[in-house]
Amino acid sequence: MQLWRRVEAAVLAQRGHFFPWVPVCLAFGIGIYFSLRFEPSRAILPYIALGGLGGAILIRHVNAAWAPFIWAAVLISSGFGLAMVRAHLLERPVLGWRYYGPVEGRIIGIDRSGSGAPRLLLDQVVLARVPFERRPERVRISLHGTGGTEPRAGAKVMVTAHLTPPGGPVEPGGFDFQRHSWFQKLGAVGYARTPLMLLEPSGSEQLLFRARLALSHHVQSRIPGESGAFAAAIMTGDRAGMGPGSLEALRASNLAHLLAISGLHMGLLAGFIFAVVRLGLAAVPPLGLRVPGKKIAAVIALVFAAGYLALSGGNVATERAFVMVAVALLAVMADRRAISLRAVGLAATIILILRPEALLGPGFQMSFAATTALVAVFGWMRDAKLNLKQAWMRPVAAVIISSAVAGAATGPVGAAHFNQTAHFGLIANLLSVPLMGTLIIPALVCAALLMPVGLDGWPLAVAGAGLDWILGVAHTVESIEGSRGAVPSPDWYVLPMMAFGFLVVILWQGRMRFLGLGPVVASVIAWATVDRPDILIADGGALVGVMGGEGRALSKARGAGFVADNWLENDGNPDSQKVAAARWGTTVSASRIPVVHVTGKRAAADVRCAAGEIVVSNATLPAGLSCDAFDPGRMRETGAIALRHDPGHDRLTVTTARDFTGNRLWNTPGAGQ
Repeated sequence: MQLWRRVEAAVLAQRGHFFPWVPVCLAFGIGIYFSLRFEPSRAILPYIALGGLGGAILIRHVNAAWAPFIWAAVLISSGFGLAMVRAHLLERPVLGWRYYGPVEGRIIGIDRSGSGAPRLLLDQVVLARVPFERRPERVRISLHGTGGTEPRAGAKVMVTAHLTPPGGPVEPGGFDFQRHSWFQKLGAVGYARTPLMLLEPSGSEQLLFRARLALSHHVQSRIPGESGAFAAAIMTGDRAGMGPGSLEALRASNLAHLLAISGLHMGLLAGFIFAVVRLGLAAVPPLGLRVPGKKIAAVIALVFAAGYLALSGGNVATERAFVMVAVALLAVMADRRAISLRAVGLAATIILILRPEALLGPGFQMSFAATTALVAVFGWMRDAKLNLKQAWMRPVAAVIISSAVAGAATGPVGAAHFNQTAHFGLIANLLSVPLMGTLIIPALVCAALLMPVGLDGWPLAVAGAGLDWILGVAHTVESIEGSRGAVPSPDWYVLPMMAFGFLVVILWQGRMRFLGLGPVVASVIAWATVDRPDILIADGGALVGVMGGEGRALSKARGAGFVADNWLENDGNPDSQKVAAARWGTTVSASRIPVVHVTGKRAAADVRCAAGEIVVSNATLPAGLSCDAFDPGRMRETGAIALRHDPGHDRLTVTTARDFTGNRLWNTPGAGQ
């Protein structure tokens, strides 16, 4: 009884501080849905709705200390239902076989693949001999051919292409591209080596997309080189002009966030417009004394932010940034504190309701990790009344603290998703972020306003000089030996456990908040002791990787490059595929279990092996082999395979990609029926 009284007192002490937990509970429910190994029946949705209604009624009749727990259960089930409804609403045909032939469609997106080839996103897709009801709504094609028409936004084009269904994870527990494609309504991916042909020029549709690309081309014509492509990316979200070298330098220096239209850019734009309007009104005393300048400035800043969202293409990251800025500006209009954990919680709640799948992406995780940490740290500093006496030192301290806090908060997320850390990222950000806020964004805003009258040359030149500096910092940092560290991928539960622990520390009131350090420490230990598979086999038998004393050895120096790069990155190994392939002979000979990789039908037909050996082939192997054989037929339903030595039983345990993904809507036709 005494224990319950303590719990009751601790819960009641949180009154007024529960709202930031709303998105946490929603995220918990969403996470449960995506972690299932089966697709739940749609018949449970009415029960979720009834349970939520019953919970809302029950809250009125229970002890106040129980109410938060009931609300948590309602929100968790609501998050589960939201994710499930969203997944079913986006159900579209997915190509179920390999296709080669003509592909017609309308261009609704243009970017570049990892190899630098132009890549088109098409809708209104037409495939030869494929009925309308089985055609994917969207396909993505990389153009490796030369000649042909130049891709134009909104144009209807045709090309002869190889298409395949979106692929599954490259290893068990890896990134699920099938799931990602499902929520992008992407039903097929592929490439073309023939010229692109124009069927119909751009019409009255896709006006914003065409305007965005026109603005991008104009900016790049005024600012030469990579700086122009950088400026176009900031203004329009079009990153097709950025070269692979610059992109890699920005990633290595932890400055890649300056390239994407994120909360930083949206916040800087809104803040600049807000400050200009408010100062402008205050400069006219008869007007400034008679109108609510702060609220008018907030309204105008919100309009500009909405225009920026529309012009940038409205991708998920930009939508997220707009929601966060809109919540802050609406708080100003309502005479509320614009920057608070409550405002951050409201923004996260809106995004999770609209796009539950965003929870799984690094963009959402890094954005809210940084924002939550910054609001919490500066809030603690405000409450502790930590103010510098020298006024000129305050902005300097603010930049240093914000860069350090944001870097520390997003570092684990970035390391988990991208398997690398930027050792000099803080220095690079301190040399670049202030310039973005004080020079580049204001110059680009002025350029956009002056563009209609042809006076955008000088502000674009100023922005270009600033972007030259940032690119110079990025390349300089990249060239420093040891500027990047490689990090192995953690197990699936590590990042959620770490996030929950930090949220308890930040959101809970009182000394019990420090209990959150327990999950944080446990997650760090689990990450540091992560056990990578001894043997990895790519889907279809295209590649094999065996872990050795010097790192993973790969069976091929060329081919299956995407899989090879992902395996090495997940191992925390910075080596190239060629270097890893050079280790194959010595690593396999030292392995406790012999591994053989054969390619081609002739080699597969001639295979001879003994018990205890492992043979992998990308072609069908003969039946009745004494060894453990892996070929496309065996792996058709399993996907990629991982094998680990079990010391206790002196055997190999087999884990498949399907063991992690299960039978879900995005990988099993009719799974949700």
